[in-house]
Amino acid sequence: MAAKLLDGKALAASIKEKIKAEVAQLKAAPRLVSVQAGENPASEVYLRSQRKNAENLGIDYHIEKLASDVSQADLIKTIEKLNKDAAVNGIIIQMPLPSHIDAKSISKHIAPLKDVEAVHPQNMGEIVFGNAKVLPCTAAACMEILNSIEGLKLYGKEVVVVGHSEIVGKPLALMLLNKFATTTVCHIATGERGNLPEFVKKAEILIVAVGKAGLIKGEWIKEGAIVIDVGINRVEGKLVGDVEFDKAQERAAYITPVPGGVGPLTVAILMKNLLETTKLQK
Repeated sequence: MAAKLLDGKALAASIKEKIKAEVAQLKAAPRLVSVQAGENPASEVYLRSQRKNAENLGIDYHIEKLASDVSQADLIKTIEKLNKDAAVNGIIIQMPLPSHIDAKSISKHIAPLKDVEAVHPQNMGEIVFGNAKVLPCTAAACMEILNSIEGLKLYGKEVVVVGHSEIVGKPLALMLLNKFATTTVCHIATGERGNLPEFVKKAEILIVAVGKAGLIKGEWIKEGAIVIDVGINRVEGKLVGDVEFDKAQERAAYITPVPGGVGPLTVAILMKNLLETTKLQK
């Protein structure tokens, strides 16, 4: 029997409905500022999505545009200025940054209480202890999807996360460990040793966030598994995930579609984080 689809759009709509109701109760609209250095077509799509969602939720949204040759020092000055601005409740640094900017070091300059993507080392550290008030958006989106499955208990479940990025795989692994899931993280070295199929085949829950179309073969999926595909890849004009969807759907119990799975939830979580940071600043 074909797997049940995990509908990220419906979940996102439910979260946004609650956010909109809470924003309407605030004395002033929360203000979210996205800092963009240079231009990138992929970034423009995300920026439009941020603006559209913010406007629909009653959130004050602004893009701080900087030139592509902005120096690292001037970018940091811009962030520090926004940190001090009491009218700003949340800050996003739009990726990718120009190649001459050390992107990894920039996140530590955002005030932790305005870090709506939870990329500041302090906010990442809070995840280790299970105390985080805001969570990295895509990782949190995966947890929202798991939480939406009726009767699912993560305690002791064999979970395999493929991909170990700072914004998805690593924080997600910590969030799963905080739920006592038996968590394995696979990465490029796992694949290079030829061990990826072995780990995927034992996964009761499989979460893939690599960005490589068809990386996970459908026949590797354990019967009855839950599959969350974070990857978004364009192949012959179509958007596809990292998992061979058609074959995986025949073996899994639940699976996210691409598009329409994790993606719609990511922006909803971003807005949810903004609401949380706004409350924390009071």
